[in-house]
Amino acid sequence: MEEYCTELLENMSQLILENMAKADFSSLLNDFVESEFFLIDGDSLLVTCVCESSLKPGQSLHFFYLVERYLSDVINKGGQFAVVFFKDAEYTYFNVPKLLTLRTALILHLQKNTTIEVWTKFSGCFTKEWNKCLDQRCPYFLILADEGLNDQQTHLFNFTAIQSWVAKVNIVLFSGQTSDILRLYAYFMQSSYTNQMFYMKNRKKIIMVYKTLIKRLKKWRDKALTALFGDLKFNNMVGEACETVSLLKQVWPEGSDIRRVLCVASCSLSLDMYHCFLESREKEASQQTCKVKQKKDTCLTLKDMEDFCKLHCLSVAFLLHLPLSQRARSRFITSKWIQDLTTVFKMKNWCEYFILSNMHMFESWSLNFLHLSDLSDEPLLKNIAFYYEKENAEGLDLNVGNVIMKEYVQLWDTVSKLVRNFDVGEPFPVRTTKLHFLQKTPSPIKESSQEMIPNLGFIPLSCTLVDEFTGDILKDLPFLKSDDPIVTSLVKHKEFDELVHWHSHRPLSDDYDRTKANFNEHSRDPYYLKGIQKYHVFQRFYGNSLDSVSSKLITTQGAKPKKDCFKSKSSKTHETKADIIVRENKKRLIAKEEQKEEQRWNSLSFNTEEEMKKNLNSGMKKLEEFLKSCKSNSVKFQAEKVGLNVCLKVWKDHCRAEGETTKDLSIAVGMMKRIHSLLDKHSELLQEADQKLIARCLMYLGFDELANSLYATQDAADDVKMRKKNKYSVGIGPARFQLQYMGHYLIREERKDPDPRVQDFIPDTWQRELLDVVDNYESAVIVAPTSSGKTYASYYCMEKVLKESDEGVVVYVAPTKALVNQVAATVQHRYTKIMPAGEVVCGVFTREYRHDALNCQVLVTVPACFEILLLAPHRQNWVKRIRYVIFDEVHCLGGEIGAEIWEHLLVMIRCPFLALSATISNPQRLTEWLQSVKRYWKEVDSAMEKGTFSKRSCGSRGSCHKERVQARQSYKVRLVLYGERYNDMEKYLCSVRQGDVCFDHFHPCAALTIDHIEKYGFPSDLAFSPRESIQLYDTMLQVWERWPQAQNLCPETFTHFKNKIVIKKLDARKYEESLKEEFTNWIKNGNEDEARMVLKKLSPNFQEHRGRMLDFFPCLVEKLREMDKLPAIFFLNEKSQKSPRRLDQALMSEAEHNYLLKSLEKNLEIPQDCTYADQKAIDDETLRMVFSRVKFERKGDILKILARRGIGYHHSSMSAKEKQLVEILFRKGFIRVVTATGTLALGINMPCKSVVFAQNSVYLDALNFRQMSGRAGRRGQDLLGDVYFFDIPLPKVEKLIKSKVPELRGQFPLSISFILRLMLLASKADDPEDGKAKALSVLKHSLLSFKQPRATDMLKLYFLYSLQFLVKQGHIDQEGNPTGFAGLVSHLHYHEPSNLIFVSFLVKGLFHKLCQPISRDPKRFSEDVMEKLVLVLANLFGRRYFPAKFGDVNAKFYQSKVFLDDLPEDFSDALLEYNMQVTEDFASFLLIVSQLADMKQEYQLPLSKIEFTGKECEDSPLVSHLMNCVEGRVAVSPFVCLSGNFDVDLLHPGVPDHVILHTIGINHNQAPVLWPHILDNQGRKMLLNAYALDFYKHGSLLGLVQDNRLHEGDAYYLLKDFFLTIKSISVSLRELCENEDDNVVLAFEQLSESFQAKFKKV
Repeated sequence: MEEYCTELLENMSQLILENMAKADFSSLLNDFVESEFFLIDGDSLLVTCVCESSLKPGQSLHFFYLVERYLSDVINKGGQFAVVFFKDAEYTYFNVPKLLTLRTALILHLQKNTTIEVWTKFSGCFTKEWNKCLDQRCPYFLILADEGLNDQQTHLFNFTAIQSWVAKVNIVLFSGQTSDILRLYAYFMQSSYTNQMFYMKNRKKIIMVYKTLIKRLKKWRDKALTALFGDLKFNNMVGEACETVSLLKQVWPEGSDIRRVLCVASCSLSLDMYHCFLESREKEASQQTCKVKQKKDTCLTLKDMEDFCKLHCLSVAFLLHLPLSQRARSRFITSKWIQDLTTVFKMKNWCEYFILSNMHMFESWSLNFLHLSDLSDEPLLKNIAFYYEKENAEGLDLNVGNVIMKEYVQLWDTVSKLVRNFDVGEPFPVRTTKLHFLQKTPSPIKESSQEMIPNLGFIPLSCTLVDEFTGDILKDLPFLKSDDPIVTSLVKHKEFDELVHWHSHRPLSDDYDRTKANFNEHSRDPYYLKGIQKYHVFQRFYGNSLDSVSSKLITTQGAKPKKDCFKSKSSKTHETKADIIVRENKKRLIAKEEQKEEQRWNSLSFNTEEEMKKNLNSGMKKLEEFLKSCKSNSVKFQAEKVGLNVCLKVWKDHCRAEGETTKDLSIAVGMMKRIHSLLDKHSELLQEADQKLIARCLMYLGFDELANSLYATQDAADDVKMRKKNKYSVGIGPARFQLQYMGHYLIREERKDPDPRVQDFIPDTWQRELLDVVDNYESAVIVAPTSSGKTYASYYCMEKVLKESDEGVVVYVAPTKALVNQVAATVQHRYTKIMPAGEVVCGVFTREYRHDALNCQVLVTVPACFEILLLAPHRQNWVKRIRYVIFDEVHCLGGEIGAEIWEHLLVMIRCPFLALSATISNPQRLTEWLQSVKRYWKEVDSAMEKGTFSKRSCGSRGSCHKERVQARQSYKVRLVLYGERYNDMEKYLCSVRQGDVCFDHFHPCAALTIDHIEKYGFPSDLAFSPRESIQLYDTMLQVWERWPQAQNLCPETFTHFKNKIVIKKLDARKYEESLKEEFTNWIKNGNEDEARMVLKKLSPNFQEHRGRMLDFFPCLVEKLREMDKLPAIFFLNEKSQKSPRRLDQALMSEAEHNYLLKSLEKNLEIPQDCTYADQKAIDDETLRMVFSRVKFERKGDILKILARRGIGYHHSSMSAKEKQLVEILFRKGFIRVVTATGTLALGINMPCKSVVFAQNSVYLDALNFRQMSGRAGRRGQDLLGDVYFFDIPLPKVEKLIKSKVPELRGQFPLSISFILRLMLLASKADDPEDGKAKALSVLKHSLLSFKQPRATDMLKLYFLYSLQFLVKQGHIDQEGNPTGFAGLVSHLHYHEPSNLIFVSFLVKGLFHKLCQPISRDPKRFSEDVMEKLVLVLANLFGRRYFPAKFGDVNAKFYQSKVFLDDLPEDFSDALLEYNMQVTEDFASFLLIVSQLADMKQEYQLPLSKIEFTGKECEDSPLVSHLMNCVEGRVAVSPFVCLSGNFDVDLLHPGVPDHVILHTIGINHNQAPVLWPHILDNQGRKMLLNAYALDFYKHGSLLGLVQDNRLHEGDAYYLLKDFFLTIKSISVSLRELCENEDDNVVLAFEQLSESFQAKFKKV
């Protein structure tokens, strides 16, 4: 049985370790304003905080601070969770009762002093109640520890993990968590089918082993109790504890503070128990030989025990009366307790546990639970004990003070009243025995002065940028004198300049130069030129697939003064002869066009009419197609009338045939559509006969009132009318009919007056506002839904700049390369222009490639590359040519990666901008921030204009033009909001019933709760389709029959619908708003029960499928095809890059299943039924051209095979050509099924009929949901978009629909490398004033510090610290000019702090020492040297950690070594020296910045906000003596000081963030250090993944997947990034070094070549 248990436990452990190695390290609370609901395992939280290295045993307040700091951090980042404590978990603390007390106090504290939901009712994770709870609440993940305090606890954690996976709850590890200002990062282990199958196969075994383990733990607990309390069992002890508390209740009937109660009750109970314990030992001793006498001596006497309890009472008196500010100064005693106290502590802790855990039985007693977090302070107890047994014994006699003495005497008197079995002594003297409780040690008191943080004096800098940014705080800072050794020892490097180097006279290229140019503009090779031509042809074809607008030839017209435009509009002068001729010609052309259209209709009308009579649907399609292409209004009018007549005839025939049975209302819908069209679009052409026809049609539909309002009819007797009406009527009122059956056909409110600025369509009012913005050279933040037409302003802006001159530039910033390619193709398709030699219309710049970037007028780029150009000192003349910048998807400003770059760009540009997004919840704040930036630029421009006024007259033509345009710029930032989607969107839940996929309509209200509506109202972007509004009205009426507003909101009597033949979309929206308002009033006015019932009735009857939903995926696609819901995009988890392909294969096999024989017969030809492809959508030649582009791509063949079956996939690991194939064929309608990840959501133009969310993921958040679902419904093709949820838990669906998109909040905007780049710009820019102004703008305008003066001061201090660091490292001099290897540091800015350490290694000559060539060839290096070089670089630039626990894995590795070795010894020593120097400086910096802390908050617990402030105790000499550490505790949190942590502890490696004062806003991880070994929260070493070195050795991507546990796509990207770094270093060194045969340069070049050769084979 034992072996059987051990084997299963080992298998579970290995399964979890395997999952751990493959876990994604990602952001948990991804962009939810309120996150998805998740769980935190309470025991894991306790274990993690208890193991924290800064916490000393027995210091409960510091422990509670750690817990609250963690929980408040999670809450501040949007976390929504419950903390769960399983009852069974208690058993694992049998040998550490101290933690049992702490656990009980923690539960009570969270329940009574915080608003956190705490679950304690579940005994274990396998109970029915627990599983039921998981089903109901559907937590997305559970945060769990991977290792407990003992093996038994680790097993329990493993059981919890396995059970959670079965319940489809993911696991997040406590180990290795890190956080920044906005996000929390952790290892995320997905619940997978494999994990669930492990449980299913071993279910009975697992539950049996779990029960066995719990039984065993119970036995061990009872054993531990017997050793202390003899015959008293667990329940007896509960009785004893309750009896003690009952006695105390009689002594203190008025109640008390929990600290007093626990102190007195536990002391009295443990004294009684110890008395019994000694008696039983006496009995045993008398029955046995004298051998036991020796044993008896190792035990404390009863008097010793009394003394110990007195010391405890005195320490509690201190806790009750001393504020935290005083306690934080307590000296720290390093001596340990004597061994004999172990029994005493255990007994006391068990007593405390029994008392605390039964407090619920005394609820009627008035107890104050506020200070549950501060029940014991063992370091303080040691401090008091040390005084009495050492200092007091040696003659130091200090007065306790009146207040504390009074408290102590009261506590001890109460103890003496409660002790039942014997009399206890008097309160004084405190010590009556000679026994020392503390062991003797040479230096028992920890001295903070043993090592002091060096006093930081700032090195003086004479730099105007520094003065202007930090001038206001410089006067308060300590500066070193010029003759100080630190200043005089600074290395004097030769001044650095990007053009002429200190080390070589060759210029150092910048990032732009190093990016591969797609084409060499100067090449004359015909084959090469043909390639360029083919590229441009394809770009235009690609652009054409994206945009139906025809290409436009642009001619330069110069900038027209705005007033001229208005003059031409307003004043009409007399017509000239030429004008008359033009007008007449136009008339003739229109007449000719009219005639042509009429002839076309005459030839089509008969066939269309006949088709409609035979099959109304296909006939209607033909009619719609004709109407779309027809340009003549009068011909359209005729066609509409024909359509109406046919519809009427078909309806009459249908109703006669059907009689009273169910009617096909689609015919009636067709008829009403024609009526809508005639009345709305052609009302001016209607004659009396036409009105009569429409009235007749309305009469036949049963809409008599509407018919009479249009044309009064009195030609039939009333009874005949009634009979007819019943026979032909649709049976419902006209308003209800239109809303319920015609919702998506309702006419949108569109303007009919054309705008002369736009030829292709008539813009809406809000779009005209955008055009005005561009015309006035203003900036704008534009927030409008996906596919609403907001990007049109971008193209208008481009066109305007292109027309204005050949010099002005528009920069279009897109978040992804895929979007860059798409926009570039659209621009190339839209615009052609005859440019001066060497200039082009459109250029591209991404990290991988560039072409025509600086010689184009429209540059399309990604943020990082645009930042490179803005920060490059010698590109500033080009930067001055920029007229407009367009930021697409500007909500990336709040994103996880690269957010600060967007921020830098927005504040650095001087020209106007357009910032576009569909998803920002606080656009007002963003606009306000950007307006403050523009005000700064207005002041700067005004100051610079005054300075340059005299130079204007002698400038060149270009600069004159520049000045003129610049002068016209407006500094206004407008906010343009538009909330209306063109298409309606409806949502459906997919479920499996009787082995088939079914769809349930999901009403948006079903996602809401009463609380949510009460708190937040209806979400602003929660829109109903018209039929959903009707559904809500009907349900409200059904629930509350006497509803007072029922009549007013009845569709037929609603104000905006009454007597309207044509109800428009805007009317339906007003109806929706009225219903929402009324429903909110129900809740406000006390009708919550009715409202709750409405929401319940609107919820679908959804049953989650227990099996594997993925098996039904092909069935889902087939079902959508049958329902004509393709084309569709199926969004899957971001990280599972293999799954889309696996699904595609499944789709293929399903689609081909029924036609297998046919397929075998026609081997080469794919049967029509066996593909989702629409063969008519594209001709063979175009298909061949698209396919030919992926001939040499990695996945080209599989993409072509899938495409022929109408299937594709799209994810970030694909090449640009592969993505373009899928995008083009999908847009053309050839591919109709695409599986995709979130990359496709970011602005990619791939509209479809339906969007399916086919996999739950941490990446599927409110923001991505809106981006992805926005693809549903193609404008101009679909009036309704459908969104399907497949295998997404119902609570998640609700969360997605009701969640707001996140507010944009600022990241920490600075890094040392970035500051170096700013200094480079400020000191070396072509125009120094302009460079300085840009640098200053970035420093002054971070979003983080907007309207936050404290954050501004903190950033100023961080800026000064960074400059000090750069000066000391020799990267800048005291004037702020870059020196030495500053260029290399800034080139590798992606990799801070590794870039700084790499340069320090280079300067120390370590690479020269390592790179020794082989003897037979002085230019070649051995494989051993290469591998060592890769080892060093992997330690610097390839750092990817495994969770700490994975080091225990018992697995065989086949090709890789997996765990990365440490740096070679000399590199390791150099790194340590670097780290210590930086840490010293950073600690000194923290001392200065700590003056910004809000000390009121620092003395509060972060979550419960319980204050530990108060008047300091001044009447006690003893207190002053014990709390005498005034120095050395400035930057450390006062809670952390309680464990004896001083400022000097900040010098130790890997100091956790919570040690530092939390209100200063600086994290310890902002210090530019790289510790070779990182420890997790539990103090375990986290191992580095050796993927880079392993790949260099074996060259196998598969080896990395198999052994190093990487996803294939991740591995490819990591290696690519590593290779680019090697290449960048290699090129830089070659440029920096004059000596062509330098060993380091040659070694890096050899490494770059060999790594590239291996990488290319992948």
